[in-house]
Amino acid sequence: MELTFRDACTADLPALVQMLADDKLGAQREDTGVPLNPRYAEIFAAIEADPNNQLVVVERDAQAVGMLQLTFIPYLSHTGTWRALIEAVRIHSRYRGQGLGERLFAWAIDRARVRGCRLVQLTSDKQRPDAIRFYRSLGFRDSHEGFKLEL
Repeated sequence: MELTFRDACTADLPALVQMLADDKLGAQREDTGVPLNPRYAEIFAAIEADPNNQLVVVERDAQAVGMLQLTFIPYLSHTGTWRALIEAVRIHSRYRGQGLGERLFAWAIDRARVRGCRLVQLTSDKQRPDAIRFYRSLGFRDSHEGFKLEL
């Protein structure tokens, strides 16, 4: 299956927000109203302007079928290294189970290597057991306990 990995553009935002909202948790926190909530465009502009952030779209037959956000973070620890953070991972519900997620992660991990990262990290909500199994199958270990504080 032919896939294209590219940076997102403003025209992608409605499709990306729909993917983010396409599960129980996402439906509670995303705004799929029309017109699109302007906060999405504001944040997209900030991501696009930051050389250490990349919002990636996976295309098949000119249709957005997946996405993730890749953030490169300099860390003083571990003798001064770069890490890649992968978040907002989604594969369109019609395309799940076809290997797109594996290909998207292979692409993102390769991108992290090219940028000189020594570690790739991600978080997943504990209410997403299928996603957690998927990440483990790719070799990710749940080696740390994560914490979040809503502001």
